[in-house]
Amino acid sequence: MSQIDSLPPLREVIAQHQLSAKKTLGQNFLLDLNLTAKIARQAGALQDCDVIEIGPGPGGLTRGLLAEGARRVIAVEKDERCLQALSEIERAYPNRLTVLNGDALTLNPFEHTQNPTKIVANLPYNIGTELLIRWLNPSSWPPAWSSLTLMFQKEVAQRIVAQPGGKAYGRLSILAQLKCEAKIVMSLPREAFTPPPKVESAVIHISALPRPKFAVDEKRLEIIVAKAFNQRRKMLRASLKGLTSDLETKLQAAGVAPTERAENVTIEQFCKLSLTV
Repeated sequence: MSQIDSLPPLREVIAQHQLSAKKTLGQNFLLDLNLTAKIARQAGALQDCDVIEIGPGPGGLTRGLLAEGARRVIAVEKDERCLQALSEIERAYPNRLTVLNGDALTLNPFEHTQNPTKIVANLPYNIGTELLIRWLNPSSWPPAWSSLTLMFQKEVAQRIVAQPGGKAYGRLSILAQLKCEAKIVMSLPREAFTPPPKVESAVIHISALPRPKFAVDEKRLEIIVAKAFNQRRKMLRASLKGLTSDLETKLQAAGVAPTERAENVTIEQFCKLSLTV
């Protein structure tokens, strides 16, 4: 395995610092530095960007991002055991890596970045979806980031890009696709990780659009979509009952049959419903 920089191979780093992956932190280390550099390239040109990374662990993806030319990397790491290994990367890439020791659910890494900012991360499985929802739901749009390049369990990645008509299509699909373009750009087998997770993984690239694709009342949309998919096997005239008077008339006005189920309703149709229901 060729090296991408002058630092030791990750297996040596992990052995030196005794960095066994912790299940409680959702850790699965990716040790192939050529693979981490390939993931970094999926984010596009990095030379003029700050990059936020969540859960760098021993720094495999961090090194990939820096080797691919990221202007600066802001890495948020909760596990104090990893800090020494990350400090060695800081020394190898002077003034280009900032490590924030803390919880990604409470820290605000954007306080340390300059635009444009991208987020690239092998997200800890236990907080990945929650972080994604937060990034897709900022207080104002467009967001502080221009793109997200994230590794998830393959099942989650498929839900993000799912189209109407399938079981994977749901709230996460609508949230991601209403204001972004999303596509799966890589798949990774279990064996690529240490320890191997029980599921396959995939890297998804999400680019922020300047505005939503359709006219929408976002707060109302959230309520409608939640009710519709919480009872996804029910017809909409039943799952949305009580939201408004003349429900069936308003469904038909939006081009949605009252007997339709949530998984067959397009994002545009849900947006139309948010303006009337």
